[in-house]
Order: sequence, then C-alpha cells, then structure tokens
Amino acid sequence: MANGLGYGKVILFGEHFVVYGLPAIASAVSDSTLAEITLAKGATPPGRPGPGAFIQEGRGWTLHDSRPETPGYKVEKAPEQKRSIELMLAVLKIDAARTPLKITLAGDLKAASGVGASAASCAAIARALSGLFGLGLSDAQVNEVAHEGEKGYHGTPSGIDDTAATYGGLFLFRKGQPKNLVEPIRTGRPVEIVMGNSGLTASTTKIVDGVRQRRAADPGRFDRIFAEAERIVQESRRALQAGELERVGELMDRNHRLLVEIGVSGERLEQLVGIAKREGALGAKITGTGVGGYMVALTPGRELQQNVARAMERAGFSALRTSIGK
Repeated sequence: MANGLGYGKVILFGEHFVVYGLPAIASAVSDSTLAEITLAKGATPPGRPGPGAFIQEGRGWTLHDSRPETPGYKVEKAPEQKRSIELMLAVLKIDAARTPLKITLAGDLKAASGVGASAASCAAIARALSGLFGLGLSDAQVNEVAHEGEKGYHGTPSGIDDTAATYGGLFLFRKGQPKNLVEPIRTGRPVEIVMGNSGLTASTTKIVDGVRQRRAADPGRFDRIFAEAERIVQESRRALQAGELERVGELMDRNHRLLVEIGVSGERLEQLVGIAKREGALGAKITGTGVGGYMVALTPGRELQQNVARAMERAGFSALRTSIGK
C-alpha cells in the first residue's frame, strides 16, 4: 500500500488567457486530495467502498472515489477520469492488467469545477504509484505524470493546475516550450480568501473551445482583452509582493470583467461575486474554468472572511475558507 497527496488550487489572475501563453498567478489551497493504492490478487481488487463512494473500473484497476463532491461531478467526469488514469499508468509503464490495483481517493478537497480537483487527484495518484512501485519520482517527475493525467480531463492543459497540485505555494506561471516558467511569489504572511461554489459542473474542454471560437470570430477585440489581462498579471504580482491588498482587489475586479467579456461567467457566479463585494471583499472574480465551478473573494482577516463566507452560505451556496501566500 502507498499514499499520495495533491493540493487544490485557486487561479487569482489569468485563467483562460494562460492557454495562449500569457502569464497567470495561481496558488495552492489548504484542502487536498489523498490517494491510496494497493496491489490486488484478482482482476477486480477486493475491498468495500467507503460511504457514498463512486466506483469505476478500468483495465486491471478499480477506483473507489470517496471525495466530497458537487452533486453529479463524479458521474459527469467519469469518462475523463478513466482516460486520465490510463494515461498515467501508460506513461509510467505500469500494466495493471498484470498487476491489478485498487485506487482510493479521499481528502477534504471537494470534487468540483474550478478548484483544481482533477489535477489534485492526478498528483496524488502519481505520488502513490511512485511509492507502491518504488519509482522514486521527484516532484518534477510527479508534475510531469500529473500533467499527462490532466490531458484525460482537458485535452491540452496549460499545466498551471498540476503545478499547483504538485508543489503548493503562490506563483506566477507562464506556459512555455519546452518548459513552463514558474516563479514563486512571497507575500510575507498568509492572506485569507473565500472560494464560493456555484454548485454547477463545467466542462473545461468545451468552455475553452468556446473561447477559442469567439476569439477567431473577433480577433481585434480579443487582442485588446489579452493585452489588458497581461498588464493585470504583472501589476498584481508587484502588488502581492508589496502587500498592497486593496490594489490586488481592484485588479481582481478588473480581471473578472475581462472574463465576463470573453463569455465564461454565469448567473450563479455573478450572484456570488455580488455577495462578496456587498460584504466588503476587496476583490472578487471567477476562478478557473468559469460558467460553473468556483469564484474567489479576497478577504484579508478572519472577520471579513467569515462575514463573506456566511453570507454566501445564507444564500444557499457552499464556501471554502482558505488562504494564499506567506
């Protein structure tokens, strides 16, 4: 038996734009996914699933997924999850048909759109496979395997989610060839945030394709949006490092307006952003894929964080209280 861990994530600036080589800023969050993998003697590994576990089988492996979830997420993502696991096994040259495996997923990170759930599970599984088979993978190699797994979910992932899931921390990210640029950002102290869950599951592949089609139809407008998005990232890095949180909040609001303009918001996300701003959040925006999933609010101080989170919960949403940076 071997275990592995992968962190959830929040994208503070630059989601969607990062696919096109623009910089983004992301952070791991405290919630994480745990993977436990055991060898089994038969083609179908034994073991009783945990309460409410989602079960699916592949070629020589069985998955028991006991993560908390946005209702319907696991069922909707099941085909992508299966492809993801097969891709990771293939890149590690593990033949589960000859060495059957039971994979269990747990932890406190909700399986939901917008919080890096797929990447966290990929990093956790990669680490557990490394331990079980004595592969001795470094963090960089775990990141590579997790990125391969992310292809099962997203087709051509940027790499930002699996980087956060593997390494943790707050960082500037730029997709590159052959190597991504990752620069840590120091804030001096942790800063409280709230992530509000819309309760909707979104397909990253479909939404990214939609943005690509809209860009092709109106390249001039998107060039302007992209240039503004890049300026926001560079300004926000300086503001984060200087501890200028009010400026960070203003930049988050600007980033949110750009995401609305490219068509990745939704009624519930807008409702959550409105709640956060009314309760005093310094900034609030979509994070991740958009349409469904999460938004993020900048709420320095426990009192403000609690006020914003409770207001979201009173409105019928779930809220994740966490922090970024240090």
